[in-house]
Amino acid sequence: PRLIRLVVEEGLNQLPYTECVVTTPTGYKYEGVRFERGNCGVSIMRSGEAMEQGLRDCCRSIRIGKILIQSDEETLKAKVYYAKFPPDIYRRKVLLMYPILSSGNTVVEAVRVLTDHGVQPSHIILLSLFSTPHGAKSIIEEFPDITILTTEVHSVSPIHFGQKYFGTD
Repeated sequence: PRLIRLVVEEGLNQLPYTECVVTTPTGYKYEGVRFERGNCGVSIMRSGEAMEQGLRDCCRSIRIGKILIQSDEETLKAKVYYAKFPPDIYRRKVLLMYPILSSGNTVVEAVRVLTDHGVQPSHIILLSLFSTPHGAKSIIEEFPDITILTTEVHSVSPIHFGQKYFGTD
């Protein structure tokens, strides 16, 4: 949960904001910042859902969409089974949540679905815990304007993250 929170916080730091004045309960005026409207999260089910609570902890009212993508075990071809987004997603900045980036196929397919819904790749920030150099490279080659945030890049990625995180080994 701590790594998730760190990546989510850095992803939020990448979103546009405006300055504002906040009045504290004691009446003190504080100069702060407020997120501009039009941000959302999208989790790639099932392991991406592990990152949703970290996003909600930081930003309670943020809208969250879902994508279900399954990769064929033999061909490694990713197939979209379900996608549900806020209706105006094409106007939003998207925090795409997927904790383990190994081959990059699933994320590339998710970004294709988002771009098919009108989202500009430059408005997508991938939040990942662990990434392989191959996976990051495959995403950047396909979508050079996407931003990738991760805690570690290593040639070997953890396996079965979702099962271990949700306790369904």
